Amino acid sequence: MRYLTAGESHGPCLTAMVEGLPSHMPVAVEDINIQLARRQEGYGRGERMKIEKDEVKILSGVRFSRTTGGPLTLQILNKDFESWKDVMSVQGPAVTRRRIHCPRPGHADLAGGIKYLHRDLRDVLERSSARETAIRVASCTLGRMLLKHFGVHVFSYVLAIGSVKVPEESRNLSYEDLEREAAASPVSCPHAESSLAMIEEIERARQQGDSLGGIIELVALNLVPGLGSHVQWDRRLDGRLARALMSIQGIKGVEIGEGFASAYKRGSQVHDPICLDEKKKIYRSSNRAGGLEGGITNGEPLVLRLAMKPIPTLTKPLPSVDLDTFSERPAQAERSDTCAVHAAAVVAEAVVAWELALAYREKFSGDSLEEMIGAYKHYCCLVEDYLAGKWKRPML
Repeated sequence: MRYLTAGESHGPCLTAMVEGLPSHMPVAVEDINIQLARRQEGYGRGERMKIEKDEVKILSGVRFSRTTGGPLTLQILNKDFESWKDVMSVQGPAVTRRRIHCPRPGHADLAGGIKYLHRDLRDVLERSSARETAIRVASCTLGRMLLKHFGVHVFSYVLAIGSVKVPEESRNLSYEDLEREAAASPVSCPHAESSLAMIEEIERARQQGDSLGGIIELVALNLVPGLGSHVQWDRRLDGRLARALMSIQGIKGVEIGEGFASAYKRGSQVHDPICLDEKKKIYRSSNRAGGLEGGITNGEPLVLRLAMKPIPTLTKPLPSVDLDTFSERPAQAERSDTCAVHAAAVVAEAVVAWELALAYREKFSGDSLEEMIGAYKHYCCLVEDYLAGKWKRPML
C-alpha cells in the first residue's frame, strides 16, 4: 500500500495516486473534505486560506462509493492558479515575474537550488511548500477510513505554541476530554486559559513580522498489539512513524511516550510493569512507553509528540544573499502563515493514520476488506487467549 503526490503550490492542481487499498472499502468524499477543511483552520493562518476551499475529486479506483481494488487518483484544484498562470505555465516563454533569487533561511530554497542547479528558486519553493500537505491529507484519510473498520481512532491536540505551554496538571484529563476541549479551541489546545494566551502570542508575533512553532501530542486508540516487528530495522513501527512525521514540513522532532524525559530517569521509573488482573489476564499498569515496545504495538494507546519549528517565511525577513548579484540583502518574502501548528496537527494525524493502516494491511493482508476483517477477528481471538494464558502451541 503506497501513495505518491504531485503538483505545485501555485500550479493548476495537486494530485495523488493511492495504490493497495482492499476492495469493497466504503469511501465518502465528504469525510476527506472534512479533514481538508480542518487543515485550513486555526488561528494564525494566512491569506491563502481565504482563497482556497480545498475539496477532493476522485478520478479512479472508486465505484458506487466503494474501492474496486485498483489505484485511486485524487485531485485538488488550486483556485489561486488563475493569478499565477503565466508564472506557472507548463510551456514557455519563461517570465521573470515573481522569480525567487534571495533564498529564505529555514526553507528548502538554497539547498534545493544547489541540488538541482536552479537559479530561479521558485522551482524549489513550489514543490517544497507545505501546500503539498493538502493532497497528503486527502490520500492518508483513506488510511483513516480503513482503520475505522478495526475500531482505531486517531486524534491530536496542541500542548504549546511559542512560549505558552499547557500546565502539566491540566494534561491529566481523559483522552475523551482532551479531544473534546481541543476541538473547541481555535488553536486546538485542550486548556482554555492557555488557548487564549496562545492566540495573544500569535497576534504579537504577527504584528512583529515574526512566526511561531509549537508542540503537538497525537494519540491512536484501540490498536491491536503486534503491529510492526522487531526482526528488521525497517519493519520497526516506531521508526516508520518517526519517518512519516519528520517528513511533514516544519517538524523537527518526534517523541514516543515519555521520549526525551525518560533519558533523565532510572529504568524503574520508565518501564511499564506487566501485571495480572483479577481474572488472571495480562495488563500494563502504566503507558510510559507510549504503546510501542521493540518496534511493535503492545495494545496500549499510541502516544506521539511532535516539535514544529516557526514558519521560515517572515514579513520582516532575515539576511540572505541575492543569487543574481551575489550581494547581501534581506530574503524574499512570500505570502505565509504566522502559525500553522494546528494545521500540522491535522497533517500529523493523517500520516500516522496512513502508517497504521499500512501496518494493518501487512498484518491482516487480503485483497478485500472482508478478508482483512476475517483475519483480524481470528487474530484477536488468539491474542485474547494468549493474554489469558489459554493459548497452546498447536502440534505440528
